[in-house]
Amino acid sequence: MPLAPFFEKLGGIHMAVNFGTFVGQGSIRQAVLGLENRKATPDEIAKMKDLTRHAMQDGAFGLSTGLFYVPGNFTPTEEVIELAKVVAGFGGMYISHMRDEAAGVVDSVRETIRIGEEGGLATQVTHHKIIGAQNWGKSVDTLRLIEEARARGVDATIDAYPYTASSTGTAALFPQWSLAGGQKALLERLSAPDQRAKITAEIIQRIRVDRGGGDPKNIVMANCSFDPSLAGKSLADITAARGRPVNFDTAAETAIAIEQKGGCQAIYHAISEEDVERILGSPYTMIGSDGEIPEFGKGSPHPRSYGTFARVLARYVRERKVLTLEDAIRKMSGYPAARLRLLDRGLLRPGMKADIVIFDPAKIQDKADYANPHQYAEGVRELIINGEPVISAGALTERRPGRILKLKN
Repeated sequence: MPLAPFFEKLGGIHMAVNFGTFVGQGSIRQAVLGLENRKATPDEIAKMKDLTRHAMQDGAFGLSTGLFYVPGNFTPTEEVIELAKVVAGFGGMYISHMRDEAAGVVDSVRETIRIGEEGGLATQVTHHKIIGAQNWGKSVDTLRLIEEARARGVDATIDAYPYTASSTGTAALFPQWSLAGGQKALLERLSAPDQRAKITAEIIQRIRVDRGGGDPKNIVMANCSFDPSLAGKSLADITAARGRPVNFDTAAETAIAIEQKGGCQAIYHAISEEDVERILGSPYTMIGSDGEIPEFGKGSPHPRSYGTFARVLARYVRERKVLTLEDAIRKMSGYPAARLRLLDRGLLRPGMKADIVIFDPAKIQDKADYANPHQYAEGVRELIINGEPVISAGALTERRPGRILKLKN
């Protein structure tokens, strides 16, 4: 859907919070090429640039990519740069879930920097993390790349969330080539013995050294539309329930069975605390949840959707002293607002929009955890959006003053 009619529809909904969006490169590519695994033709690139231009005219903050996902993964870097150049003309920025956050994470940061540098626009590594024990510690290298890029004039930054687990679909365990063409094509490949064997081998590898963190128990279902009872159960649990011994081979077969039914959202425990702290501590990192607004009590979502900002203030400011209180607040408010060129928000100053959080630094605490994620954080007394109280005396009001925010050219 083009952004203009989407914004018009959204305008009829009373929101408690403000809303803004980037235009997704994957959505643009799918609109022009579908889920085909090939380079775009010059004519197709022209069509994608035109869609990007319209989205920017409608108020998108910039271009986002999910180069790990299909169809983003099928996109050459040069193709992304062409769209980035369009965005640069509007003063927008580029933000990316990179092509690889595990063994290839350093090269993926290089790619993100290159897109900003050659596209002529600000560039950001989003929800930066290092996945897989074999790769832990590589945040030293990725942060150095960001610093070196900034030293030569590239406006490169980062955002991150304060957890040692990520969350995405179970399709993340599958090789991207196997997902080309959509669900029907995947099922056809799985019915061909030679292709199924190749897919299975890749899933085993991803459980062993990538998102699986070396153990099927580290992959936990968050939401499964075809079977809600699977929420909160690990790939090891589900494999055992199928009457199979739990090992990499049987866990891979379980993952295939899940994906054949449409897949699940899952949580992957494969990140080190040291990398989390190092990334959060970078002067070029902002705080973001990478979360959702879940239906309370439904499924077993990642606790980041409830606890991200309170967790930073409680654990990484008050307890571990990775950040000062002032710096943490800046990373959550003024820094990201300025990054999006929302120059009338993010600071307490006369003439600014009144988006204000009042909390007790000694009491603010995230409560959500992986076992019981549907818990609201404690310690916020007042939340004011556009001058109206959304939370008052710690309780939710009926005010819904949120607005649609757009890039200001």
